Amino acid sequence: MLEYQADRIEAVLQQHRVPGRVTGGVVTPRFIRFEVAPALDTRISAIRGLSEELAAALDAPACRVARQGATVVVEVPREKPGVVGFLPLLRGLRAVPPVTAVLGLADDGAPLLIRLPSPDVAHILVAGTTGSGKTALLRTMALSLALRHPCESVAGFRISGFRSQPETCNLKPETRPLILLLIDPKGRAFSDLAGLPQLARPVIVDVAEALEALGSLVRLMERRDLAGVSDPPVVVFIDELADLMMVGGAAAQQRLTRLVQRGREAGIHLVAATQKPTAAVLGPLVRANFPVRIVGKVVSAEDARAAAGIGGTGAERLEGHGDFIAVAEGRVHRFQAAYITPEETRRLVEALRARWAGEEPAPSEVEGETEWEAGPPPRLGAGMEQALEEVVR
Repeated sequence: MLEYQADRIEAVLQQHRVPGRVTGGVVTPRFIRFEVAPALDTRISAIRGLSEELAAALDAPACRVARQGATVVVEVPREKPGVVGFLPLLRGLRAVPPVTAVLGLADDGAPLLIRLPSPDVAHILVAGTTGSGKTALLRTMALSLALRHPCESVAGFRISGFRSQPETCNLKPETRPLILLLIDPKGRAFSDLAGLPQLARPVIVDVAEALEALGSLVRLMERRDLAGVSDPPVVVFIDELADLMMVGGAAAQQRLTRLVQRGREAGIHLVAATQKPTAAVLGPLVRANFPVRIVGKVVSAEDARAAAGIGGTGAERLEGHGDFIAVAEGRVHRFQAAYITPEETRRLVEALRARWAGEEPAPSEVEGETEWEAGPPPRLGAGMEQALEEVVR
């Protein structure tokens, strides 16, 4: 079937006197990507102009043509898109740097991860319409961080009482602790994660409490700056950022702006999702300080430009349901977000809580065990490997 489609692509190019040949390709969960090597005198725009003809020849609803280096990529949507399972993807990872979140599978079939402490990352803005999968992506990222970092430092470590160097933190470097803070103004996004042991406090759904927590983070940032410390890392996930900004008003904008401007050096990172990342809604300073943009399905090319910060990304043609582009350092990476079901999330969170409480999960709550694939397993926080094995089927 793939060879037949490759022949059809070459036939269309030849028929329109745009010579080129298919040199390879890859099958991803959502697309089949063919790599086309054009002749030296072939204009790339000529191949782009044949997207409709290529779609018709391949009996596909649409066909995306893009340049990747010296190669032209022809993407054909699969009739039945696959799902990128979060837990199977995690099992295939090996050595992963600290404070690195899992996003999903890139369009070349490789796992896509993002390291928050990187100077080119620091904070992430996720945008997309309802149904794009942005809230599910935030849950995936939070879980992937929780799985790789212990939580001993969370005990007695409320947001209002942050210390630069928690007395309870006596861990080896490979078990570096992490603090999570989840802000969910609508009260629906993070309910499955309410039991994570890394949470500094229960999931915040009240705007007044969110403002108090953000103010405490600003004070923590200032104390850490004076002390020259950045541990343990604090990652703040915010769903519906625009809603928080509109209800919280000037206080929310001022505190968020300070955190995105100076938070990275203090080990504080923000990952926020919104439907409309415009300057009118979020304010210019907040919008300008998210170096990485992750964009799902949007309505128009204008919305795509506002969300991505650059034009020509094609985000308005994304399929939704986890189909994203990541924009970083001026480069665009398309990927399918990893997905974990609510039931898998519940079992995983319960297993993590039981592991860190020194208890064994009830057999009825966590079923089945799975061996790691050949080779060394991912470097998870101490005690996390067993918890993960207990919930992966």
